[in-house]
Amino acid sequence: MLRDVDLSGYRKITGKNVPRESMVASGHRACQGCVEVLAMGMVTRAVGNDCIICNATGCMEIITSPYPQTAWKTPWIHVAFENAGAVASGIEAALQSLTRKGKRKGPLPTVLAFAGDGATADIGLQSLSGALERGHKLIYVCLDNEAYMNTGVQRSSSTPFGASTTTSPAGKKSIGQSTRKKNLPAICAAHDIPYVATCSPAFHLDLMNKVRKAMAVDGPAYLHIYSVCPTGWGAKPEIGISLSKLAVETNVFPLYEIIGGRYNITKKVTKPKPVLDYLKVQRRFRHLTESDVAKIQQQVDDSFAYLNTMAATFPAPKEKGGAKDEE
Repeated sequence: MLRDVDLSGYRKITGKNVPRESMVASGHRACQGCVEVLAMGMVTRAVGNDCIICNATGCMEIITSPYPQTAWKTPWIHVAFENAGAVASGIEAALQSLTRKGKRKGPLPTVLAFAGDGATADIGLQSLSGALERGHKLIYVCLDNEAYMNTGVQRSSSTPFGASTTTSPAGKKSIGQSTRKKNLPAICAAHDIPYVATCSPAFHLDLMNKVRKAMAVDGPAYLHIYSVCPTGWGAKPEIGISLSKLAVETNVFPLYEIIGGRYNITKKVTKPKPVLDYLKVQRRFRHLTESDVAKIQQQVDDSFAYLNTMAATFPAPKEKGGAKDEE
């Protein structure tokens, strides 16, 4: 369903005013080359320190909170795999109640939920769906590294077709992951929420401005962030950002936003690179044959053609009015 979305409160970030402080301190215990923690830092830079963070069990919870230490500079709560959406909803509802009762004043802090693809696409999908259906004003961020990395690189329903994991191993009779990746942005958009977007740390201004738009809307917003895991993907740790960029340049992970049901492709690739360029630098795809690669290329082409059709049929309005640079 199409709806008008008020983005008048959106304050744009440019190369001249990028916020400097991340709410994630250095000294955390992320793996070498981890792009997921970089993405989380970018999100918190855009949000600022007036926020409450709800973090599902997963890599980012483990590496930032080894007892008795913490890497967080803001109120933060660790919750189970399955209930990040529910707990974030409860935090937002409590803040609204305190405001109605006159026990707090001023604008509400940003309620921010971080969860991995397993905690979003599989175990926590029901609580996320409930939060979106109820219309809580919160931002839910899926940090998608395409498997359950913290517990040993097991497949999730966000693992791409053909990838080898510990629970979908490639072999003589197996291609690895045999089903296509679940389209979480489309699932969330189907809840008729005001804002959905895909993001990549390789395009930091695009990512942070999508966070700012998510903050500006009245209601829930969902951000799906591509998060390279060199350890789980079998990629060199130093290529995390270039691999993130390559995913966009091959249309494996296109960047777009859905504003009130209307589509806007935020990074248009006029001459996409072949998907093979993306696959060949990751050990999880090294078993693929030429016909396998051709099949994946066709899947990528079909998915991008569908996205282009949606963007042409239901185009998002151009930014105007309240979209302004931050002082």
